[in-house]
Amino acid sequence: MKAIGKRQKRVCWIVALCCALSSCALIHEDSAPASAIAPEQINLADDIHLARDGWPAARWWTRYHDAQLDALIDQALRDAPTLTIARTRVAQAKSDVALAAAGSNLQAVAFGVVDREHVSANGFIGPFAMNEPALGFTGPWYTEGLVGVGASLDIDIWGKQRAQTAASIGVNNARLAEASAVELELSTDVAQLYYGIQTSYRLLELLNQLQQVTDFAVQAHDARAMRGLEPRTLVEDARAQQLAVQRQIVSAQDQIRQFRESMRALIGAGPEGLPPIEPVALPEAQPALPSPLAYELLARRPDLQALRWYVQASFDRIDAAKAAFYPSFDIKAFFGYNALHLSDLFTHASQQINLIPGLYLPIFDGGRLNANLSGARAGSNLLIEQYNQAVLNAVRDVAQTGSRLQALDEQIRLQQRRVESIAFTRDSAQAHYQRGLSSRLTALDARQPVISEQVVLLTLSGQILGQEIALIKALGGGYRADPPVEWKPR
Repeated sequence: MKAIGKRQKRVCWIVALCCALSSCALIHEDSAPASAIAPEQINLADDIHLARDGWPAARWWTRYHDAQLDALIDQALRDAPTLTIARTRVAQAKSDVALAAAGSNLQAVAFGVVDREHVSANGFIGPFAMNEPALGFTGPWYTEGLVGVGASLDIDIWGKQRAQTAASIGVNNARLAEASAVELELSTDVAQLYYGIQTSYRLLELLNQLQQVTDFAVQAHDARAMRGLEPRTLVEDARAQQLAVQRQIVSAQDQIRQFRESMRALIGAGPEGLPPIEPVALPEAQPALPSPLAYELLARRPDLQALRWYVQASFDRIDAAKAAFYPSFDIKAFFGYNALHLSDLFTHASQQINLIPGLYLPIFDGGRLNANLSGARAGSNLLIEQYNQAVLNAVRDVAQTGSRLQALDEQIRLQQRRVESIAFTRDSAQAHYQRGLSSRLTALDARQPVISEQVVLLTLSGQILGQEIALIKALGGGYRADPPVEWKPR
């Protein structure tokens, strides 16, 4: 008979549990996750190739062997406000991880409460409102004391808390990758500005040479016009060229100041915090495209890694949203002393012990859980589409920069030949002048087109250097995280 009774109780418990589980809120609709980008879309066209092959190194700017550039980038990576903001976001994400992880741990608190109260005669403890010492009622005023230790523990059976913690870890990893992306942005921007300044320095040198030519031309034509050997129009033509060169010099000087102020703001330097930048020769550009692009680009680009981690975190949020549909369990406990009179508080009779296992079943929630799941799924799909577009943009950046570098390389080669051809005319005029066969003015006039074409060549050299830095940025600047996160859509 006892065995039958135990069996009946067990069956009743199983039936009750099934009924409880079946009474949970139901998932009405959950759409499928968006699809990730196809691998073949992460390849470059076959007609885009550069002479050298390889990925940029972590400290890629040291390849230029320029101590000034090294110091400026190091200062930016140390003091730039944008990087401070990114690192603060990382610290905030770490705190969120700790907060999410703490939710599944044992929570305990010690407390003491003193309550001076007037008892209502019509309330739950109405008899204590009377003053009958013989019965132990000394009301209606009481000074209640409560002292003890309380604890609670959420039992994460369905993994809701674990999923929320995993989502927080994913966001933290994304913030770390974003900080690396800011470092890459800073280093490439500093390099671009630095070589913009150096290009302007070199431009000023050429313009100063051109100004010497135009100054002499104005003087020579003016002297001839004064003697009636030439019309005055030639003087004014020479002066117009002189003024044009002077205008270009002023523009170049202003460009240097603009670049310096942009650099100062970028690295967070004060009025005296930016060291002087001395002119140096422009380095020879050495652009390179790695042959195995494809998925390797995903690990090299910190912005793409950040997006992948955000997507992975969104999957964990979906898991947490699904787990919210199932019953939750917790255990609360209390041990302490509770008495209506402080004089009785710490007596054996005032001891109180509570042990409260709890089961919570979401039955009717007005659609809140389904709306939460729908929002988590929509947010995840949006992140996946953003990631797909970011991958396409990354490949486009590499392709466009590589194509531009190819075109600039060919233009520089042609411009160098053009300068050599025009320089032959200049050298011939100089030789005629040295032999007394022509005037100095003729020899100097022959220098003008050479200097003008050297300015064009300098402009192309500055552009190809800037595009090389842009390519380094498009390739991730030597950033190398762990292999790309493996997606597990849920």
